Amino acid sequence: MEKIKDNNDNNNEITRDQAWELLNEYNTDPFHLNHALIMEGVMKYYANLLGYEDEAEFWGIAGLLHDLDFGMYPEEHCIKQEEIMRARGIDEKIIHATVSHGYGITVDVKPEHEMEKVLFAADELTGLIGAVALMRPSKSVSDLELKSVKKKFKSLNFAAGCSRDVIIKGAEMLGWGLDDLIEKTIMAMRTCEQR
Repeated sequence: MEKIKDNNDNNNEITRDQAWELLNEYNTDPFHLNHALIMEGVMKYYANLLGYEDEAEFWGIAGLLHDLDFGMYPEEHCIKQEEIMRARGIDEKIIHATVSHGYGITVDVKPEHEMEKVLFAADELTGLIGAVALMRPSKSVSDLELKSVKKKFKSLNFAAGCSRDVIIKGAEMLGWGLDDLIEKTIMAMRTCEQR
């Protein structure tokens, strides 16, 4: 298992508090801030699930900052944040991970590490799962099942802004079946509701 973060590489690390502060500097919409928190939790869950426990905080920060530029620069999404992060001296690994989640959409930076592939795959999927959960009486993922998400996945008018192609491509990048990706991401999102 290839680590993305070298334990000796502390020179450009950003703390979780610094990442949250930076995110709030460029985003004020509660929906986007909540999505960032969900992605932080989802990424931490996946880090632990996939054997990267010692990098869970790092994965979480990538999730938290993945849409850094979206609030102010939606037309330059994943492009402007590279510039912002580099000017702040943020770790190149965080920059590459957050920029690569826009692969094939806004940038040609390909996800390489497993963490980047998870971020790419889970970002759109959390939006879809969240939309399905809101349709339920509980408004929660705690009782959400795979079959409900799959049904809505096939309905292209439902949560139309969540690209099914990106989700499928993400599952393929990870070498996972679509059902596996959806099920794992539901479980990851359950941990976000429990905080």
